[in-house]
Amino acid sequence: MLNNIAKILLLILSLLLKFDVLFTFAQHKVEYSSKSKKAISAFEKGLKNYEYKQDEDAIKNLKKAISLDEKFIEPHELLGAIFFDKNDFENSIIHYKKVIELDSNYHVNIYFSLAQAELKTGKYSDAAIHLNFFLSNEKTKKELFDKATKLLINAEFGALAIKNPVQFIPENLGPKVNSELHEYFPTLTADEQTLIFTRRIPKGGSALNDDEDFFITVKNGNNFWNQAMPLGSPVNTEFREGAQCVSPDGLILFFTGCNRPDGKGLCDLYFSKKIGSRWGPPQNMGFPVNSSKWESMASVSSDGKTLYFASDRTGGKGKIDIWQTTMNEDGSWANPLSLDINTEGNDEAPFIHPDNQTIYFTSDGYPGMGGADLFIGRKNSEGKFANAVNLGYPINTVADENTIFVSASGETAYYVSDRKEGLGGLDLYSFSLNQEARPLKVTYAKGIVYDAISKKKLNAKFELIDLETKITVVQSFSNPESGDFLVCLPVNRNYALNVSKDGYLFYSENFSLKDFNSSMVGSKGIALDVPLQPLEIGSKVVLKNIFFETGKFELKEESKTELNKLASFLKNNLKIKIEIGGHTDNVGNKDANQLLSENRAKSVYAYLLLQSIPAPRLSYKGFGDAHPIAGNETPDDRAKNRRTEFTVISK
Repeated sequence: MLNNIAKILLLILSLLLKFDVLFTFAQHKVEYSSKSKKAISAFEKGLKNYEYKQDEDAIKNLKKAISLDEKFIEPHELLGAIFFDKNDFENSIIHYKKVIELDSNYHVNIYFSLAQAELKTGKYSDAAIHLNFFLSNEKTKKELFDKATKLLINAEFGALAIKNPVQFIPENLGPKVNSELHEYFPTLTADEQTLIFTRRIPKGGSALNDDEDFFITVKNGNNFWNQAMPLGSPVNTEFREGAQCVSPDGLILFFTGCNRPDGKGLCDLYFSKKIGSRWGPPQNMGFPVNSSKWESMASVSSDGKTLYFASDRTGGKGKIDIWQTTMNEDGSWANPLSLDINTEGNDEAPFIHPDNQTIYFTSDGYPGMGGADLFIGRKNSEGKFANAVNLGYPINTVADENTIFVSASGETAYYVSDRKEGLGGLDLYSFSLNQEARPLKVTYAKGIVYDAISKKKLNAKFELIDLETKITVVQSFSNPESGDFLVCLPVNRNYALNVSKDGYLFYSENFSLKDFNSSMVGSKGIALDVPLQPLEIGSKVVLKNIFFETGKFELKEESKTELNKLASFLKNNLKIKIEIGGHTDNVGNKDANQLLSENRAKSVYAYLLLQSIPAPRLSYKGFGDAHPIAGNETPDDRAKNRRTEFTVISK
């Protein structure tokens, strides 16, 4: 979504540049570099044209002045300024260089103006030469010295970046996504199967009357995008909607709405929740996320509990800052904080990767290729984002780069460009992200929660827990209608999955990403379909996150997370009585296995007693290898038989 404030700032800047030019010529009005009265007359007509914004007439009269006197410097200077205003930087360079050719000591500011035009065309080495000369000149004014110093940093950075390009081969997402209109702000679900983006739709008259709506597309069986369709009501409205992000599970859409009846400021952040295949009515996020200022460009963490966004609200470091707010226990949002990574310039369009350690954003406050560039920042040991790194050339160019989205795998990035080979306007592209710019490895798990008997899809609470740290990585609910869930997971960890719903026994599973490799990432992810057993007498649950050392019955520390869940389940269902059963495989002595299984069941029984579960509601029994649930021929099957489970014996 266009930043109206940025537009105003650009207008003010252009007016200031025009004032500077007119002031410069006011200094020269008594004595020109030409003695030709006809040339001076043509020049002054051109100057008057420029003052009244009649640029084409100004160019005509200035070129006439030059034809009457080829050594007339002032028309070249003014033509340089006019062509710069028109973004015709090549012609601007030609005329500024002509000024220096005619008189290298004419005015030191010419070197500054020339360097600005050279930076706009990627002539970084030339710009550095002219900026160094400008800064070394004793006539250089203080007000331009600081600006020139910053431009020199960009010039030197740009020259070095071009000599050391990064891997970058962008691919257009094709005609089923892109059109002759502008498409921007790509956002994908963690499995990269659903893409939501913003499209600008002309409404006649000026661009200010255009509409902005969301479009959605999903991949087909051949891994190509289907025809993008409008997201539809109630999210798309008569107002502009844009600068969106979708939670990694695809169930919450955050977006920017401007000048809406329920708005708190110029632009606000909204959210819509998905129920089944439908999106619910948008809701304003309210204070303290929104303010009387401009809020836009949200990005949400993979657990849904931290939101990043751009705002020009007071209290920041620069003109526009990236802010962070976290969800409180009651579901409200805390007061936003400005990130340490912000600059005195404009820092916006944040994208937090599902690893929750890596952020990508746009900034014009760091050394770059000119204008706004794309950067990456990573959390330090204190949990703060630091050390922003430019994504390099040719990802960044002399133009403004404004958004980037990186897949959960970290291998593919999506961005926006008006490249010549595009389908028209701004298009969406993807490219393979170079290794240095990739986030931590992340994969995803997806599945469906359903009734084990009726197969009905269920809306259930699920939690993914890091077994080593006991930290809940994700806590959410499956889709109320489809039962779907989708979560991102950092690799090289061991996880426990717990799923619960009133009227059902809870479900547990564990899986390891310790030996993760990139081949595990892709369209398949990790399948975790969850059948929930109705709470009936005789129903059984295998406690898959209860762990013992081989041949021993002392509970390992990582077992306590699951046992606490079981204790909570029993406290929430006060009439239930359970029998805890221990089972082994058929390897070894039968009597020893019988004793081991009984002792393991007793260890669980004892732990539950310590959690204030009354003894009359609990019993335990060892079954040895008498009740296998798989064969005993392979290690995997024998592992399944070595289990702890509970059975409902009364409710």
